[in-house]
Amino acid sequence: MLTIRLARGGSKKRPFYTLTVTDSRNPVTGSHIEQVGFFNPIARGQEVRLSVKEDRVAHWLSVGAQPSERVAQLLKQAAKAAA
Repeated sequence: MLTIRLARGGSKKRPFYTLTVTDSRNPVTGSHIEQVGFFNPIARGQEVRLSVKEDRVAHWLSVGAQPSERVAQLLKQAAKAAA
């Protein structure tokens, strides 16, 4: 089963997450099929906090990928900001 979830990166106390499409059985930091965006929770000022490739996310959702709870919230947030 495909899932869209966050993969943590960055250094200690400076998290940075990528939105990845992967098989749900893979480890969180393991291999992924495609990277469809990023989330920087500690962005300040002019820095981009959330970036989503909306066309690719729509594609993966159409073929059956399920977003995690947090990713679903972020996708709603991105759609709201784009409108």
